This record gives sequence, C-alpha cells and structure tokens, in this order.
Amino acid sequence: MSRPVPLLTAGGLTKAHGRTTALRGASVELHTGEILAVTGASGSGKSTLLHCLAGIVRPDAGSVTYDGRRLEGLPEKRLSELRRTEFGVVFQFGQLIPELTVLDNVALPLLLAGTDRAGARARAGQWLERFGVRGQEDLRPGELSGGQAQRAALARALVTGPRVVFADEPTGALDSLAGEQVMTALIHTARESGTAVLLITHDAQVAAYADREVRLRDGAVAALGVKA
Repeated sequence: MSRPVPLLTAGGLTKAHGRTTALRGASVELHTGEILAVTGASGSGKSTLLHCLAGIVRPDAGSVTYDGRRLEGLPEKRLSELRRTEFGVVFQFGQLIPELTVLDNVALPLLLAGTDRAGARARAGQWLERFGVRGQEDLRPGELSGGQAQRAALARALVTGPRVVFADEPTGALDSLAGEQVMTALIHTARESGTAVLLITHDAQVAAYADREVRLRDGAVAALGVKA
C-alpha cells in the first residue's frame, strides 16, 4: 500500500543569517490533518524552518513543496496570497495590530481576501465566540489578558479556513493554565476541521499534543518520533 502524499515537504533546507547558519540540510514532511511538533533547543533553527515552510523567507538551498507546488519558485505576491488564504500563522506574542479592535484584527485576513466588511466581521465574531473571546470584540489587544490575546490570534489564523497552521511557540508567553486553554482550543479546532498544524515548541507538555515530533539540533533533523 502506497504512503499518502505529504501536503507540505521540505527537502535539504539550508539558510544562513549573515555568518550564522540556521538550517543545515533540514528535511521534514507534514500530512493533511496531522499535528507535527518541531522541538529543539534555542538556536536550533526551529523558527527559521517554520519561516521557510510558510514562505515568509526563502531558503538558500533546498526546496519547499506545498500541495505539489514549489514555493521557492513562486512570486512574492502569490506567497502572500497563500499566507492569507491557505496558511495561518500564530506567533508567540500573537502580533495583533494594536490600533485595531479585536474584532477587526480577526476580520482582517478575510477583508484582505476580498470578503465584504459585514460578512468578514460576522465571521470574525463567530470565531471569537468559538475561542471563548466573545464580548471582547470592541477592545484593543492591549486590553486583553495574554491568554485572551493568543486565542484571538488563533481565531485570526483560522478564520479563513487554512489548510495549514504554523504556530511558533504559541504558549511561550503564557502561564500554564492559559497555555493549556490555548493548546486545547487549537488542537480541537484543527481536529474538527482537518487542518494540519506545524507546532514549534521547546515545551515537552506542548509537544505532547502532537501526533508526531521532529527534533532539530544545530539546524538539522536529529530525531524523528511517531506516537502510538
């Protein structure tokens, strides 16, 4: 029986930032509906790997293939479109736009994709309710708790119905209770929708939510794990 074709594949990625080599031939696969944790010490190349896979930066060598398309050959306009529609990205500090209300932050990807304002705001409200942030729509991000802000960031990442969510240390700035709430909301929603999740973390408790774990060391894959 043939193995399923991965949704997202990185092969032999190398990437340097100035004189510092972040990735040294890293390779990884992500399948539809899979929760994959990428772990490793600080400076092991985890975030750089995510940025290459999400098309945020281009690798110096190697390839990234998403749904049969080589990302490194796509123009920046097409990569931006992918990040607005088929990719969702969540960072450690959420990176909500402080000048916008919570509702408008979540609606923004829909507006950029061409959804009318009323429809975008209605859908954003539904996702805020889903993540337990209903009633905070008119607040600015700075008025939310850390856990509320990160759940709003998750709502923003998922509001377009992406096929892949990239989560870079999504609980790193949260206490244990808020972190558990964020991870529970993310995993439940991903399972329900069949969304693949690439999870960057140094926390073993967060990695335990994943189906499989890849460990990086000095920019290369040091170990692969498959959970029972």
